[in-house]
Amino acid sequence: MVIGTLADRLARGVGNVTDTLSETFFEPTLRLGVTGLSRAGKTVFITSLVANLLDRGRMPQLAAEAESRILAAYLQPQPDDTIPRFDYETHLSALTAREPHWPDSTRAVSELRLSLKVRPTGLLAGLQGPRTLHLDIVDYPGEWLLDLALLDTSFEDWTAATLARLPQRPGAEAYLAMAAAEDASADFTEPRARALADSFTTALNTAREAGFSDCTPGRFLLPGEKAGSPALTFAPLPKPDSPPRRSLWREMERRYEAYKAQIVKPFFRDHFSRIDRQIVLVDALGAIHAGPAALEDLRRTMAGILGAFRPGGNAFLTQLLRGRRVEKILFAATKADHLHHSQHPRLTAIMEALTREARDRARFAGAETSSMSLAALRATVEQTVAHQGQDLDCVRGTLLNPDGTRGRQAAFHPGALPQDPAHLLAPAREGAPRWLDEDYQIMRFAPAALTLKPGEGPPHIRLDRAAQFLIGDRL
Repeated sequence: MVIGTLADRLARGVGNVTDTLSETFFEPTLRLGVTGLSRAGKTVFITSLVANLLDRGRMPQLAAEAESRILAAYLQPQPDDTIPRFDYETHLSALTAREPHWPDSTRAVSELRLSLKVRPTGLLAGLQGPRTLHLDIVDYPGEWLLDLALLDTSFEDWTAATLARLPQRPGAEAYLAMAAAEDASADFTEPRARALADSFTTALNTAREAGFSDCTPGRFLLPGEKAGSPALTFAPLPKPDSPPRRSLWREMERRYEAYKAQIVKPFFRDHFSRIDRQIVLVDALGAIHAGPAALEDLRRTMAGILGAFRPGGNAFLTQLLRGRRVEKILFAATKADHLHHSQHPRLTAIMEALTREARDRARFAGAETSSMSLAALRATVEQTVAHQGQDLDCVRGTLLNPDGTRGRQAAFHPGALPQDPAHLLAPAREGAPRWLDEDYQIMRFAPAALTLKPGEGPPHIRLDRAAQFLIGDRL
């Protein structure tokens, strides 16, 4: 195990040295990781970001564009032959069709290379020709990111924490009853292991649908080609006294360790450890709507995510000696278009409060962090509606039916978010069963029909500011 770990580090170090030398003496490459938990809008974010970098008419807050220094932007073949290409063209077609619809969500790692030809700035600008920056955008499910915390967690500790957490979540009753009735010291049988794993997976999916964030192991929710494999056929069980060899407990423990070694570690080694910049998309409005327990679960999840990032500066010698470290992290609350713009500062403040612990840890390690609210694709327009003698600031859009079809047009007032985020976070920390003063509602909107002028990307809210934070210094 030790030799294998050393070999992984050595191989990663050699790769980092090669990348560093190539980027220093030739065309630089910046790897941007895009992740987020379920329904946060990763696919839409990447599609709109790329479209708005190709046609930059809606990107005034991107300094290089405002200064007319971006001469060209174009898609290139991705450099990693073994990683699926992010299907940008299909996703953009879904959003710009005559009857637009949301594209399929992220289910595996994918990648896209966008190259930007930029005129340099500074004292030597007149002596230098245009230079090229390759932006490699890496899309991966946030559920897989949460698994990185398992690398330092034993099966015994993980199973105890999971069994303590499940009673507070809806839909876990059947699995908890099955686990309590199980004799984990009995001989292992595959059908019993499969039944336990299936029931546990159902509990995880139910918790995710109810708005909870920390639903590990992540591959149980998005198994891909690993579905049905022994590494995904285990579950948390109360530990018996001195479980014998070949018992159910011992086999579950072995499979848990195989999950970490064969699934989690390769993801970290091959994809995550090579990221320079990172954006974490968060459906904060969805968690607020789901209630205090879901919001507190999101806060704990965001604090735990930061441990996976290895944040810090990416100086040349630092890369050579220690490998890449994430140097900028943006935490973004998505779906800002579901609120009137007067509510956006409050949503940003809630996002800052949710990620306070994570951002403090990142800054201490030397990384630059920021929080904001945004909408990668604006699906609504704002409207003021008179109601019972009051003017309500609303948003109007096309509602999304439960079956995914487009519904009717409607104006919607979700209720005012509190000015002080503590009015939400305090009852969430204290375990309140529901919000006392407000019933925060959300609606699901279909994408709006688009009519784009030449040179314009899709309409958005603060996508240009996000791009400036993430890549502006390299342009």
